[in-house]
Amino acid sequence: MDALPNPLLLLDDADHIHLANSAAEDFFQAGKATLLKTRFTDLMPLASPALNAIADARQSGGVVNEYAISAGTPRYGGERNVDLQAALMHEQPRFVLVMLLERSMAHKIDRQLTHRNAARSVSGMAAMLAHEIKNPLSGIRGAAQLLEPTLSSDDRALARLICEETDRIRDLVDRMEVFSDERPPEREPVNIHAVLERVKTLAMAGMTQSIPIREEYDPSLPPVMGSRNQLIQVFINLVKNAVEAIESSGSGGEIQLTTAFRPGVRLSIAASGERVTLPLEVCVKDTGPGVPADIRPHLFDPFITTKPNGRGLGLALVAKIVRDHGGIIECEPHDGGTTFRVLLPMLRQSPQAQLEETKA
Repeated sequence: MDALPNPLLLLDDADHIHLANSAAEDFFQAGKATLLKTRFTDLMPLASPALNAIADARQSGGVVNEYAISAGTPRYGGERNVDLQAALMHEQPRFVLVMLLERSMAHKIDRQLTHRNAARSVSGMAAMLAHEIKNPLSGIRGAAQLLEPTLSSDDRALARLICEETDRIRDLVDRMEVFSDERPPEREPVNIHAVLERVKTLAMAGMTQSIPIREEYDPSLPPVMGSRNQLIQVFINLVKNAVEAIESSGSGGEIQLTTAFRPGVRLSIAASGERVTLPLEVCVKDTGPGVPADIRPHLFDPFITTKPNGRGLGLALVAKIVRDHGGIIECEPHDGGTTFRVLLPMLRQSPQAQLEETKA
């Protein structure tokens, strides 16, 4: 039980705790001696659905699941959102085994799947627009060019205006066509810190006011297998959004770029079924006004934006590029700002390369 990463509790028929593993101690921030003197009801908020789940497990003799419930109290670790599973011990029917699963990672995977679906929906729309709009645009522009020599000087300005406006619409469609490109990016080993240094240089050159950018890097990170240009595009988008958020607040602030190694996150690739680890974490933190709570769940959907003149395609494109690299992107609020967290797979060496490195 102590080797398992999820909190486990064994309850008797009076809901007294008889066994608790190390993960339960960490979750409730209490030692085993304290937990073994405590009733399960004392660990849960008032009228928690967890109590009904345990009663149902005793009555049905099966496994009962409750999703997205609160567990913990201010005294015992604080309230957190968890999934709960309760199972009757048939060999000892007066006991119920309770397992808690924190929802942070479950939400992360669920939201990532949502981001992928959003990117796919934009892909289909972009392909349709490219086909249905660009062809008639060419005809309109061509007709305006043919008419221009036969018109008076005043009317020629209108013909040129038609050409310019059709070119502007074409450019917009071209930008959206990026979403319909499902080809895997050309990948090579990329130093993520070199990418962030380039992003910092570009961002500082484009600032209208001086905003400090602090860096906290883990220099031991291995390379990322990806496209350097696309990764620059991801992080320049995130940093520019952070700059605009701070500038719009009018109260100043700072941006923080961090990298870290976070083992333990695994994701299944839909196409191959292969499970990959995502240990490389890159965060862009700002001290801006934050993202409104009602927009946050849909932030990576197309045409969702908080900017008065925004098109809502930047973060949708970021989500697509991160997905194409096999990673996850998350937006998390924190005290006085927002954090965008990107988890990426590291470069995996072939067995032959690992053998050669070991010999070296």
